[in-house]
Amino acid sequence: MTEITINQADFWFDPLCPFAWITSRWIGEVEAVRDIETVWHVMSLAVLNEGRELDAGYREAMDKAWGPVRVIIAAQEQHGDHVVKPLYDAMGTLIHLGGEKDYGVVISKALAECGLPASLADVAATDAFDTQLRASHEEGISLVGQDVGTPVVAFNGTVFFGPVLTRIPRGEQAGKLWDATVTLASYPHFFEIKRSRSERPEFN
Repeated sequence: MTEITINQADFWFDPLCPFAWITSRWIGEVEAVRDIETVWHVMSLAVLNEGRELDAGYREAMDKAWGPVRVIIAAQEQHGDHVVKPLYDAMGTLIHLGGEKDYGVVISKALAECGLPASLADVAATDAFDTQLRASHEEGISLVGQDVGTPVVAFNGTVFFGPVLTRIPRGEQAGKLWDATVTLASYPHFFEIKRSRSERPEFN
């Protein structure tokens, strides 16, 4: 794993997850008000749910979830780390703001928007880069354990899942939430705060 410096946050995401999308937009707000810079990594809900008993609808969703993360990993391998965040932004905007359900369309439009070869879309249906995908996923999930999901955030030796948000904090409110999250997660005997979620995510 890349060494985490005092001002580096490492963020693992699956572009399909609406809660990871909100948390990632929050991190963008945090970067504007706190001295951090985020490094972006892929994790995979499809990998996370391998071998688990899932209902038919969610199993179908996980089968389709391979495509976008495979394409991001392939693009990273072939074109460099700097393409990860733009591809995530492009895919996430189409999925979460645009409501696009066809991941083939998401992939092709995102590649075009980022100026990447359309041929990368072919990777979605192959396991050619699954070794690298699994390694990136394991790098993040091994820090927090198998009983969580995406996103995973690491900062200055502190690692946490989430936070799970349904709205995007802005400005100094985002910074204060960051401070509180890092403080809680940095205590080695703190594990969980949770309450029932009573509303759906909103992305504006």
